[in-house]
Amino acid sequence: MTQPTYHIPALLEETIQGLNIHPDGVYVDVTYGGGGHSRAILERLSDKGRLLAFDQDLDVLPNLIVDPRFIFVRSNFRYLSNFLRYHHIDKVDGILADFGVSFHHFDEAERGFSFRFDGQLDMRMNTKSNLTAAVILNTYDEERLANVFYLYGELHNSRKIARAVTNARQTKPLERINDFVEVLKPFFYKEKEKKDMARVFQALRIEVNSEMEVLKSFLNQSVQVLNTEGRLALLTYHSLEDRMAKNFLKSGNIEGKIEKDFYGNVISPLRLINNKVIVATEEEVQNNPRSRSAKLRIATLK
Repeated sequence: MTQPTYHIPALLEETIQGLNIHPDGVYVDVTYGGGGHSRAILERLSDKGRLLAFDQDLDVLPNLIVDPRFIFVRSNFRYLSNFLRYHHIDKVDGILADFGVSFHHFDEAERGFSFRFDGQLDMRMNTKSNLTAAVILNTYDEERLANVFYLYGELHNSRKIARAVTNARQTKPLERINDFVEVLKPFFYKEKEKKDMARVFQALRIEVNSEMEVLKSFLNQSVQVLNTEGRLALLTYHSLEDRMAKNFLKSGNIEGKIEKDFYGNVISPLRLINNKVIVATEEEVQNNPRSRSAKLRIATLK
């Protein structure tokens, strides 16, 4: 018997509808998390249907679904193609990716995802990885730190923050969240402090988990493993991943470079199902605050 999910997925009904699930089809949930999406997919599959789910976080293990149609892969979804081959699956009918970090992670101080609690500067999704936020803050040089804060946090004072970090760590290593927050405080106005702190922590989390490289690899693989008319549903939460998803679904490439044929038709392996991005209603936001920043984009393989 599985435990209840530890968060309600954002835009659940819209996502499942967008996948256009065929009862006998093969589907992939590359971000299992609390299992909410996977359970909803399984409810719509027949005995012949199959679902693979990916997650590298050990915290999901007590919450796994027990079902003969369900295969769990404890790995990063950047290895999508490899594990499909391992399980003798050539093509799938739909792929779902929810790139949000669940409140479960933000509420666990020891995971280090949030500045609201003191704890170790960790932020690893894969706890077997050697790269933590503390390692980055204590070993990256000033220029490399500034690039992380600017590229992944979109912070215009990234160089000043990086310099403050390198100066602070000369006195003692930055190992705790509260120590790092004290270094950051002089750079942010009170009225925007929480928002800017969140951007710094987002930047570190992205770097720790190689999130943008993983997303790029996954998107490129997705069009190789989808059946014709197969669906790709992407839930994004910040501008960097949303820009990449938007570009890819429109053009078939990460850069968003539009190529056209002789007749002026866009050359892309994908066709958008929803030309306008899907966002949560006010009612859903009230019931599930996590959905406030969620954006859903769905495309089908031509």
